[in-house]
Amino acid sequence: MKTAIVTGGARGIGAACAIALAKSGHDIVIGYKQSRERAEQLCDVIMSGYGVGAKAVKADVALSCEADALIEAAARDFGCSVDVLVNNAGVAQQKLFTDITDEDWSRMLGTNLTGAFNCSRAAAKYMINQKSGVIVNISSMWGQVGASCEVHYSAAKAGLIGMTKALAKELAPSGVRVNCVCPGVVMTDMMSDFDSETISALEEETPLQRLGKPKDIADMVAFLCSERAEFVTGQILGVNGGFVI
Repeated sequence: MKTAIVTGGARGIGAACAIALAKSGHDIVIGYKQSRERAEQLCDVIMSGYGVGAKAVKADVALSCEADALIEAAARDFGCSVDVLVNNAGVAQQKLFTDITDEDWSRMLGTNLTGAFNCSRAAAKYMINQKSGVIVNISSMWGQVGASCEVHYSAAKAGLIGMTKALAKELAPSGVRVNCVCPGVVMTDMMSDFDSETISALEEETPLQRLGKPKDIADMVAFLCSERAEFVTGQILGVNGGFVI
């Protein structure tokens, strides 16, 4: 059985990815920073519902030592292999560029970009030895086109796109595939600060006339991790309802 690690896996897109990969037969390791109860509850749901193993591991992926420990725990507890890594952990913030503090910038880049780097570096060591593996980075459409009042977020997500392309080239000879999914506006906890008027406006602005669901993103991630995508690497795939074309 293969092992999949999903960072930020306790809620939203991460939780949907964990369930989708469990459905396809992966043992699941859920990385979480604060949501211990939700992560453990999700593990119970996965184990009882899909007949695979599941484990919740606390880790601040912005810290390389904790990212290393997350990957090592997955390999130790599930057969010494790391088959799939979904770099989903992320934070968001809306702020005028001139109001972004050093702390805001460091937090945004640390979680959204450095965290993915730390986990990918740790996982790649196993994948290279195995001559197989899949890494999927969760970026954003704002990493493709930029968003006003989200300069630090857009920069971090754009960095993930560049990292995906470069890492895909480097790891391909070792049989490791690296791809990136760029969600559009998805109804998750990150949307909690938006009022109903704003949400309605975003729905109207999306050509498919609705906002995304976590499952929409998870289905693409599951495809990229499957044998059906065995000739797909270095790709940036938008799942945004036509918002960015």
